[in-house]
Amino acid sequence: MTAEIDVLVLGGAGVDTIVHVSELPVPLADSHMIQPGIVTRAGQSGDFVALGTTALGLRTHHLDLLGDDHEGALVRALHRDHGIALTAVPQPRGTKRAVNLVGPDGRRVSLYDATRWAETDRLPGTTVRELAAVSRHAHVVITQPCADALPLLREAGVPISTDLHDWDGVNPYHEAFALAADLVFLSAAALTDPVATMRRIAERGRARIVVATAGAQGAYLLADDELTHIPAAGPPAPVVDSNGAGDAFAAAFLHGRLAGEPPLRCARLGAVAGAYACTVPSTRVAAIGPEELLAGAAEYAP
Repeated sequence: MTAEIDVLVLGGAGVDTIVHVSELPVPLADSHMIQPGIVTRAGQSGDFVALGTTALGLRTHHLDLLGDDHEGALVRALHRDHGIALTAVPQPRGTKRAVNLVGPDGRRVSLYDATRWAETDRLPGTTVRELAAVSRHAHVVITQPCADALPLLREAGVPISTDLHDWDGVNPYHEAFALAADLVFLSAAALTDPVATMRRIAERGRARIVVATAGAQGAYLLADDELTHIPAAGPPAPVVDSNGAGDAFAAAFLHGRLAGEPPLRCARLGAVAGAYACTVPSTRVAAIGPEELLAGAAEYAP
């Protein structure tokens, strides 16, 4: 069957409310005055990956549960405005939402509304199979209910990537994703030994490529048992927010991967895209384009 979709993104559609605070953790007080204000906008992990791959010219389709509510309308508008195909499965509990507390240095703490999902949620198997059958690649976000779609994607034979975000290397919830994916991204933030965790993922699961991002320290690439440190790319403007940097890294990595680039080149593209994302305020959604990505990669000197 002819591929109609370059990247099928499963899960991670939702809305964030951005609250800028003077410091993290927030000092205990009855009230705080917030500048430059409190902003609610569509855009969680799956949305950002889909936005990134679309901006880089990849045919992208996003599948997730969405509520018939204000937050769902924001997510639908984001996809419509950026030309991202969306299959929204009705979610009676409402659209995923979170509050992000963002410090002056761009670090954040995310508070997720746990009432917007349940263990019994499922993506329709028929829909997953039909979309996977015409896709070159599937990127699976670790939000509920995507774990149950992993065996269906595996049956379809489509390559899978996932992002474990700030996994501590122990929480069993993440393991289904870590062991089923061919390409695994994760943050090194909560890991005492990122390299050991990367090797354990590769040894126990299917992944031939594991990438651990480490912020200003760059990233670590494990490809076919060879470990390489990827220095951070210089941001093209002042750093204002780290939100979405990992998603941008993944999107650019997939852009390179689907173009046939070797893993090292893909990781360097990811570093450039991640640095760009750190210059975008969390109250906006924007992704690096192909010309900016190539220009940044040309200037990037590890």
